[in-house]
This record gives sequence, C-alpha cells and structure tokens, in this order.
Amino acid sequence: MIVCAGDIEQFSFATPIGIGMVNAATNLTRICIMNPPEFILFVGTAGSYGNSNIFDIVYSKSASNLEHAFFNKCGYTPIDNLIVADDIVTTKNSEVLNRAVESKSVSRETIVNSSNYITTSKDISSLAIKSGLGLENMEFFSVVSVAKEFNIPVGGVFIVTNYCDENAHRDFTTNLKEAIAKLEEHIKSRVLK
Repeated sequence: MIVCAGDIEQFSFATPIGIGMVNAATNLTRICIMNPPEFILFVGTAGSYGNSNIFDIVYSKSASNLEHAFFNKCGYTPIDNLIVADDIVTTKNSEVLNRAVESKSVSRETIVNSSNYITTSKDISSLAIKSGLGLENMEFFSVVSVAKEFNIPVGGVFIVTNYCDENAHRDFTTNLKEAIAKLEEHIKSRVLK
C-alpha cells in the first residue's frame, strides 16, 4: 500500500492518511486494523536540514521524533524516538517495496525527523545535522511507528521542497507543484513499473 499525507500532497496511486503525526497515526492504524497491507510505502515532501538539495529524491527507512527541546537541551522523553525499519522490511517479501528500497538511489542512512512543527531555524538545522538527521517530514515517524506495531514492512520516498530555514514555508509553497509532479513521475517509472 502506498500512502501520502493528502490535502495539498496527493498522488494518483496513494491513499491519503492525513497531515501531521496524530492524523497519520490514527488513520493508518484504522487501515491496518481493517485491511492490513502487505507493505507500506509513504510518499511525500520533505524539508532538508542542509545535506539534500531542492528536488532531490531520497528514500529512507529510518524515522525519528526529535523536537526542538532536544536540540535546545531543555527537555527529555521516555519514549523510543528513533526507529530503523530494516528489521521490519526483511521479515516479509513485497515486490514493490523491495524494488523501492533496493534502488541505487536509496539512502539507508538518511533519518527523517518528524514533528508537528516545521523548522525555520538554521541553528536548529545545524544541530539536526550534527545529530545525524537529514530530512524533516511531519508524518513519517508516525507511519514507521504504526508499521512497526503491526510488523508491516515500511519505507518512504521523499522529494525535497525546501531547506529548514527562515524561507521554509515560502520555498515549500513555491516548489510544491513541481515537486509533486517530479515525485509522481519518479514513483511511476521506478517503483510501480
């Protein structure tokens, strides 16, 4: 099953699950209970902390939920806030997901960080890079968390629309239409072939 956030990020081949961590987790859980998919492939946009460029397409199976309090050293959490889905993916065989995650363009090292807030600070972006994070997407940690709970193979394909800096929203808005078209073309030619 291919899923996306929905709303302004829709794809002809993907089921929308909602924007943000709560909506994505709630709606994807409902899907997994009612009709468990063989695999979950999330497709969507992402902001770059600085190592990926605008319109780069990045694959990932690693998600985190590190909030700004972590970077500012003013908070703590008792939850597991990093999930690497390698163990989940190898437990089942899925032709589409395997084709996606075994692609030469897969970056198994890229950790996609999720929060309900978009980073607009170069200082936080620099700290994110030092912490090993590459991209920011609001839903991916929820998607990987739900997949882990149901033992479903999972991966993500992202296109960079913006850098996580003071121009994040402006650049996201400017680049969104072209990014959606490029990602849709990429998925159709490389994953759904």
